[in-house]
Amino acid sequence: MDKSPHSHSHSHSPSSSSSSADVLSSGGFWLLIWLVNNIGVTLLNKSAFQSVDFKYPFFLSSLHMAFNTVGSHVYHYFTSSSNKRALLPGVETTPIYLFSIVFSLNIAIGNVSLRHVSVNFNQVMRSLVPALTLAFGLLQRKSISRQKSLAVLPIVLGVALSCYGDMSYTALGFFFTCCCVLLAAVKVVASGEMLTGSLKLHPVDLLSKMAPLALLQCLALSLATGELGGMRERWGEISPTAAPQMWTVVLLSGAASFTLNICSLVANKLTSPLTLCIAANVKQVLMIIFSTVLFSVEISAVNGVGIGVVLVGSARYSYICVLEKEQMQRRQQMQQGDGNGEMQALRGVP
Repeated sequence: MDKSPHSHSHSHSPSSSSSSADVLSSGGFWLLIWLVNNIGVTLLNKSAFQSVDFKYPFFLSSLHMAFNTVGSHVYHYFTSSSNKRALLPGVETTPIYLFSIVFSLNIAIGNVSLRHVSVNFNQVMRSLVPALTLAFGLLQRKSISRQKSLAVLPIVLGVALSCYGDMSYTALGFFFTCCCVLLAAVKVVASGEMLTGSLKLHPVDLLSKMAPLALLQCLALSLATGELGGMRERWGEISPTAAPQMWTVVLLSGAASFTLNICSLVANKLTSPLTLCIAANVKQVLMIIFSTVLFSVEISAVNGVGIGVVLVGSARYSYICVLEKEQMQRRQQMQQGDGNGEMQALRGVP
Protein backbone atom coordinates (compact mmCIF):
# COMPACT_ATOMS: atom_id res chain seq x y z
CA MET A 1 0.00 0.00 0.00
CA ASP A 2 2.86 2.36 0.81
CA LYS A 3 4.46 1.81 -2.57
CA SER A 4 1.39 2.45 -4.69
CA PRO A 5 1.57 6.27 -4.71
CA HIS A 6 5.23 6.18 -5.72
CA SER A 7 4.69 3.60 -8.42
CA HIS A 8 1.70 5.58 -9.68
CA SER A 9 3.71 8.81 -9.97
CA HIS A 10 6.64 7.04 -11.61
CA SER A 11 4.39 5.46 -14.22
CA HIS A 12 3.34 8.92 -15.45
CA SER A 13 6.72 10.67 -15.47
CA PRO A 14 8.26 8.95 -18.53
CA SER A 15 5.19 9.58 -20.69
CA SER A 16 4.89 13.23 -19.57
CA SER A 17 8.59 13.90 -20.21
CA SER A 18 8.47 12.19 -23.59
CA SER A 19 5.36 14.15 -24.61
CA SER A 20 7.02 17.46 -23.69
CA ALA A 21 10.13 16.39 -25.63
CA ASP A 22 7.92 15.55 -28.62
CA VAL A 23 6.40 19.03 -28.51
CA LEU A 24 9.82 20.72 -28.36
CA SER A 25 11.04 18.66 -31.32
CA SER A 26 7.89 19.35 -33.34
CA GLY A 27 8.32 21.53 -36.43
CA GLY A 28 4.71 22.73 -36.10
CA PHE A 29 5.33 24.00 -32.55
CA TRP A 30 8.40 26.04 -33.55
CA LEU A 31 6.67 27.30 -36.70
CA LEU A 32 3.80 28.63 -34.57
CA ILE A 33 6.27 30.27 -32.15
CA TRP A 34 8.15 31.79 -35.13
CA LEU A 35 4.89 33.13 -36.60
CA VAL A 36 3.76 34.73 -33.33
CA ASN A 37 7.29 36.08 -32.67
CA ASN A 38 7.61 37.57 -36.17
CA ILE A 39 4.30 39.41 -35.99
CA GLY A 40 5.03 40.41 -32.39
CA VAL A 41 8.33 42.13 -33.16
CA THR A 42 6.84 44.37 -35.86
CA LEU A 43 3.72 45.23 -33.85
CA LEU A 44 5.79 45.91 -30.70
CA ASN A 45 8.12 48.22 -32.64
CA LYS A 46 5.16 50.12 -34.14
CA SER A 47 3.50 50.28 -30.69
CA ALA A 48 6.70 51.76 -29.24
CA PHE A 49 6.61 54.62 -31.78
CA GLN A 50 2.85 55.19 -31.98
CA SER A 51 1.21 53.99 -28.77
CA VAL A 52 3.74 54.76 -26.01
CA ASP A 53 5.56 57.68 -27.72
CA PHE A 54 9.06 56.16 -27.73
CA LYS A 55 10.32 58.12 -30.75
CA TYR A 56 13.91 56.87 -30.84
CA PRO A 57 14.25 54.24 -33.62
CA PHE A 58 18.08 54.16 -33.60
CA PHE A 59 18.22 53.68 -29.82
CA LEU A 60 15.56 50.95 -30.10
CA SER A 61 17.75 49.24 -32.72
CA SER A 62 20.75 49.43 -30.37
CA LEU A 63 18.65 47.73 -27.66
CA HIS A 64 17.79 44.99 -30.17
CA MET A 65 21.50 44.49 -30.84
CA ALA A 66 22.26 44.39 -27.10
CA PHE A 67 19.71 41.58 -26.63
CA ASN A 68 21.13 39.74 -29.66
CA THR A 69 24.71 40.12 -28.37
CA VAL A 70 23.89 38.70 -24.93
CA GLY A 71 21.46 36.11 -26.29
CA SER A 72 23.84 34.70 -28.91
CA HIS A 73 26.61 34.23 -26.31
CA VAL A 74 24.19 32.55 -23.90
CA TYR A 75 23.09 30.29 -26.77
CA HIS A 76 26.73 29.30 -27.45
CA TYR A 77 27.30 28.64 -23.74
CA PHE A 78 24.52 26.04 -23.61
CA THR A 79 25.06 24.48 -27.05
CA SER A 80 27.85 22.80 -29.01
CA SER A 81 31.08 24.78 -29.33
CA SER A 82 31.42 23.45 -32.90
CA ASN A 83 28.92 26.14 -33.94
CA LYS A 84 31.49 28.81 -33.13
CA ARG A 85 34.87 29.37 -34.75
CA ALA A 86 37.64 31.99 -34.79
CA LEU A 87 38.17 34.20 -37.83
CA LEU A 88 41.44 34.93 -39.61
CA PRO A 89 42.39 38.62 -39.09
CA GLY A 90 41.90 40.76 -42.19
CA VAL A 91 40.80 38.19 -44.75
CA GLU A 92 37.76 36.96 -42.79
CA THR A 93 37.14 39.83 -40.37
CA THR A 94 36.81 42.57 -43.03
CA PRO A 95 33.65 41.04 -44.61
CA ILE A 96 32.16 40.78 -41.08
CA TYR A 97 32.83 44.48 -40.42
CA LEU A 98 31.29 45.48 -43.77
CA PHE A 99 28.28 43.21 -43.29
CA SER A 100 27.72 44.56 -39.77
CA ILE A 101 27.19 48.03 -41.30
CA VAL A 102 24.54 46.66 -43.69
CA PHE A 103 23.03 44.63 -40.83
CA SER A 104 22.75 47.56 -38.41
CA LEU A 105 21.49 50.00 -41.06
CA ASN A 106 18.88 47.47 -42.23
CA ILE A 107 17.44 47.19 -38.71
CA ALA A 108 17.80 50.88 -37.85
CA ILE A 109 16.33 52.26 -41.09
CA GLY A 110 13.59 49.61 -40.89
CA ASN A 111 12.60 50.99 -37.48
CA VAL A 112 12.78 54.59 -38.76
CA SER A 113 10.47 53.57 -41.62
CA LEU A 114 7.98 52.03 -39.15
CA ARG A 115 7.94 55.29 -37.21
CA HIS A 116 6.91 57.31 -40.30
CA VAL A 117 4.61 54.93 -42.23
CA SER A 118 1.90 52.37 -41.51
CA VAL A 119 2.77 48.70 -40.95
CA ASN A 120 0.73 47.89 -44.08
CA PHE A 121 2.78 50.23 -46.28
CA ASN A 122 6.03 48.93 -44.77
CA GLN A 123 5.05 45.29 -45.37
CA VAL A 124 3.83 45.88 -48.92
CA MET A 125 7.00 47.76 -49.90
CA ARG A 126 9.13 45.00 -48.38
CA SER A 127 7.56 42.66 -50.94
CA LEU A 128 9.85 44.34 -53.50
CA VAL A 129 12.91 42.69 -51.87
CA PRO A 130 12.77 39.64 -54.26
CA ALA A 131 12.75 41.98 -57.29
CA LEU A 132 15.84 43.85 -56.01
CA THR A 133 17.54 40.56 -55.11
CA LEU A 134 16.99 39.40 -58.70
CA ALA A 135 18.43 42.68 -59.98
CA PHE A 136 21.56 42.19 -57.82
CA GLY A 137 21.82 38.63 -59.17
CA LEU A 138 21.75 39.91 -62.75
CA LEU A 139 24.48 42.45 -61.92
CA GLN A 140 26.57 39.53 -60.56
CA ARG A 141 25.82 37.65 -63.82
CA LYS A 142 24.03 34.84 -62.04
CA SER A 143 21.68 32.55 -63.94
CA ILE A 144 18.04 33.44 -63.21
CA SER A 145 15.16 31.46 -64.69
CA ARG A 146 12.52 33.11 -66.88
CA GLN A 147 9.81 31.72 -64.61
CA LYS A 148 11.29 33.45 -61.55
CA SER A 149 11.73 36.74 -63.42
CA LEU A 150 8.08 36.71 -64.58
CA ALA A 151 6.90 35.87 -61.03
CA VAL A 152 8.27 39.23 -59.82
CA LEU A 153 6.09 41.32 -62.18
CA PRO A 154 2.76 40.83 -60.30
CA ILE A 155 4.52 41.83 -57.06
CA VAL A 156 5.74 45.10 -58.61
CA LEU A 157 2.25 45.78 -60.03
CA GLY A 158 0.62 45.01 -56.67
CA VAL A 159 2.98 47.37 -54.84
CA ALA A 160 2.14 50.15 -57.32
CA LEU A 161 -1.61 49.64 -56.74
CA SER A 162 -1.10 49.47 -52.95
CA CYS A 163 0.74 52.80 -52.90
CA TYR A 164 -1.73 54.54 -55.24
CA GLY A 165 -4.32 56.85 -53.72
CA ASP A 166 -4.80 57.24 -50.01
CA MET A 167 -2.61 54.66 -48.22
CA SER A 168 -1.06 57.00 -45.66
CA TYR A 169 2.64 57.81 -45.92
CA THR A 170 4.78 60.95 -45.97
CA ALA A 171 7.54 61.80 -48.44
CA LEU A 172 10.12 61.25 -45.67
CA GLY A 173 8.49 57.92 -44.75
CA PHE A 174 8.50 56.83 -48.41
CA PHE A 175 12.22 57.68 -48.69
CA PHE A 176 13.16 55.72 -45.54
CA THR A 177 11.01 52.76 -46.63
CA CYS A 178 12.75 52.66 -50.03
CA CYS A 179 16.12 52.72 -48.24
CA CYS A 180 14.85 49.96 -45.93
CA VAL A 181 13.84 47.76 -48.91
CA LEU A 182 17.19 48.34 -50.64
CA LEU A 183 19.14 47.47 -47.48
CA ALA A 184 17.00 44.36 -46.91
CA ALA A 185 17.85 43.13 -50.43
CA VAL A 186 21.56 43.80 -49.90
CA LYS A 187 21.36 41.95 -46.57
CA VAL A 188 19.75 38.90 -48.25
CA VAL A 189 22.57 38.68 -50.80
CA ALA A 190 25.36 39.39 -48.27
CA SER A 191 24.08 36.99 -45.59
CA GLY A 192 23.83 34.25 -48.22
CA GLU A 193 27.53 34.73 -48.94
CA MET A 194 28.41 34.68 -45.23
CA LEU A 195 26.46 31.50 -44.49
CA THR A 196 27.18 29.50 -47.66
CA GLY A 197 30.25 31.18 -49.21
CA SER A 198 33.89 30.79 -48.18
CA LEU A 199 33.20 31.59 -44.49
CA LYS A 200 30.28 29.12 -44.04
CA LEU A 201 29.42 30.48 -40.57
CA HIS A 202 26.68 29.08 -38.35
CA PRO A 203 23.77 31.62 -38.24
CA VAL A 204 24.06 32.26 -34.47
CA ASP A 205 27.87 32.48 -34.76
CA LEU A 206 27.42 35.14 -37.46
CA LEU A 207 24.95 36.95 -35.20
CA SER A 208 27.33 36.84 -32.20
CA LYS A 209 30.13 38.35 -34.30
CA MET A 210 28.02 41.11 -35.86
CA ALA A 211 25.64 42.13 -33.08
CA PRO A 212 28.30 43.88 -30.89
CA LEU A 213 29.53 45.86 -33.92
CA ALA A 214 25.95 46.73 -34.93
CA LEU A 215 25.24 47.80 -31.31
CA LEU A 216 28.06 50.36 -31.40
CA GLN A 217 26.99 51.59 -34.85
CA CYS A 218 23.35 52.05 -33.79
CA LEU A 219 24.43 53.91 -30.63
CA ALA A 220 26.62 56.18 -32.79
CA LEU A 221 23.62 56.89 -35.06
CA SER A 222 21.45 57.56 -32.01
CA LEU A 223 24.02 60.04 -30.69
CA ALA A 224 24.59 61.71 -34.10
CA THR A 225 20.85 62.23 -34.73
CA GLY A 226 20.28 63.77 -31.30
CA GLU A 227 18.21 60.89 -29.93
CA LEU A 228 20.34 60.39 -26.82
CA GLY A 229 20.23 64.14 -26.10
CA GLY A 230 16.45 64.15 -26.55
CA MET A 231 16.10 61.18 -24.20
CA ARG A 232 18.19 62.94 -21.57
CA GLU A 233 15.97 66.04 -21.79
CA ARG A 234 12.78 63.92 -21.45
CA TRP A 235 14.20 61.52 -18.84
CA GLY A 236 11.87 62.82 -16.13
CA GLU A 237 8.82 61.65 -18.13
CA ILE A 238 10.29 58.60 -19.93
CA SER A 239 12.38 56.95 -17.18
CA PRO A 240 11.43 53.34 -16.30
CA THR A 241 9.80 54.50 -13.04
CA ALA A 242 7.84 57.33 -14.74
CA ALA A 243 6.82 55.31 -17.82
CA PRO A 244 6.89 51.57 -16.99
CA GLN A 245 4.48 50.70 -19.84
CA MET A 246 6.81 52.32 -22.38
CA TRP A 247 9.84 50.33 -21.20
CA THR A 248 7.83 47.11 -21.02
CA VAL A 249 7.02 47.46 -24.74
CA VAL A 250 10.61 48.49 -25.61
CA LEU A 251 12.28 45.66 -23.67
CA LEU A 252 9.79 43.06 -24.96
CA SER A 253 10.62 44.25 -28.48
CA GLY A 254 14.35 43.75 -27.81
CA ALA A 255 13.89 40.27 -26.33
CA ALA A 256 11.57 39.25 -29.19
CA SER A 257 14.14 40.38 -31.77
CA PHE A 258 16.58 37.73 -30.48
CA THR A 259 14.07 34.94 -29.88
CA LEU A 260 12.86 35.49 -33.46
CA ASN A 261 16.35 34.65 -34.73
CA ILE A 262 16.46 31.43 -32.66
CA CYS A 263 12.90 30.41 -33.63
CA SER A 264 13.75 30.99 -37.29
CA LEU A 265 16.86 28.82 -36.97
CA VAL A 266 15.04 25.92 -35.23
CA ALA A 267 11.98 26.13 -37.51
CA ASN A 268 14.27 26.06 -40.56
CA LYS A 269 15.94 22.92 -39.18
CA LEU A 270 12.71 21.05 -38.31
CA THR A 271 10.51 22.00 -41.28
CA SER A 272 10.82 22.16 -45.08
CA PRO A 273 11.63 25.34 -47.07
CA LEU A 274 8.14 25.18 -48.62
CA THR A 275 6.51 25.14 -45.16
CA LEU A 276 8.55 28.18 -44.13
CA CYS A 277 7.58 30.01 -47.34
CA ILE A 278 3.89 29.33 -46.72
CA ALA A 279 4.28 30.48 -43.09
CA ALA A 280 6.00 33.69 -44.23
CA ASN A 281 3.07 34.51 -46.52
CA VAL A 282 0.54 33.70 -43.78
CA LYS A 283 2.54 36.03 -41.52
CA GLN A 284 2.28 38.83 -44.10
CA VAL A 285 -1.52 38.44 -44.35
CA LEU A 286 -1.96 38.34 -40.54
CA MET A 287 0.38 41.33 -40.08
CA ILE A 288 -1.72 43.46 -42.42
CA ILE A 289 -4.99 42.36 -40.77
CA PHE A 290 -3.72 42.99 -37.21
CA SER A 291 -2.12 46.35 -38.01
CA THR A 292 -5.25 47.54 -39.85
CA VAL A 293 -7.35 46.78 -36.76
CA LEU A 294 -4.87 47.84 -34.04
CA PHE A 295 -3.65 51.09 -35.63
CA SER A 296 -6.89 52.05 -37.46
CA VAL A 297 -5.32 52.14 -40.95
CA GLU A 298 -7.74 53.08 -43.74
CA ILE A 299 -7.51 51.03 -46.95
CA SER A 300 -9.22 52.04 -50.20
CA ALA A 301 -10.58 49.51 -52.72
CA VAL A 302 -7.56 50.04 -55.03
CA ASN A 303 -5.13 49.64 -52.13
CA GLY A 304 -6.95 46.46 -51.05
CA VAL A 305 -6.69 44.96 -54.55
CA GLY A 306 -3.00 45.89 -54.65
CA ILE A 307 -2.32 44.23 -51.28
CA GLY A 308 -4.12 41.08 -52.51
CA VAL A 309 -2.02 40.99 -55.69
CA VAL A 310 1.18 41.44 -53.64
CA LEU A 311 0.28 38.58 -51.28
CA VAL A 312 -0.63 36.17 -54.10
CA GLY A 313 2.43 37.22 -56.13
CA SER A 314 4.75 36.79 -53.13
CA ALA A 315 3.32 33.33 -52.44
CA ARG A 316 3.83 32.27 -56.07
CA TYR A 317 7.39 33.65 -56.15
CA SER A 318 8.25 31.78 -52.91
CA TYR A 319 6.81 28.55 -54.31
CA ILE A 320 8.85 28.86 -57.54
CA CYS A 321 12.04 29.52 -55.52
CA VAL A 322 11.46 26.37 -53.43
CA LEU A 323 10.77 24.21 -56.52
CA GLU A 324 13.92 25.45 -58.28
CA LYS A 325 16.03 24.83 -55.16
CA GLU A 326 14.69 21.26 -54.85
CA GLN A 327 15.35 20.60 -58.56
CA MET A 328 18.94 21.84 -58.17
CA GLN A 329 19.49 19.60 -55.12
CA ARG A 330 18.16 16.56 -57.03
CA ARG A 331 20.49 17.28 -59.97
CA GLN A 332 23.46 17.57 -57.60
CA GLN A 333 22.56 14.26 -55.92
CA MET A 334 22.26 12.53 -59.30
CA GLN A 335 25.64 13.92 -60.39
CA GLN A 336 27.23 12.71 -57.13
CA GLY A 337 25.65 9.27 -57.64
CA ASP A 338 27.00 9.06 -61.18
CA GLY A 339 30.45 10.12 -59.95
CA ASN A 340 30.48 7.44 -57.23
CA GLY A 341 29.44 4.80 -59.78
CA GLU A 342 32.30 5.75 -62.09
CA MET A 343 34.83 5.60 -59.21
CA GLN A 344 33.60 2.13 -58.20
CA ALA A 345 33.89 0.94 -61.80
CA LEU A 346 37.48 2.20 -62.00
CA ARG A 347 38.32 0.37 -58.76
CA GLY A 348 36.66 -2.85 -59.99
CA VAL A 349 33.97 -2.72 -57.26
CA PRO A 350 30.85 -4.66 -58.38
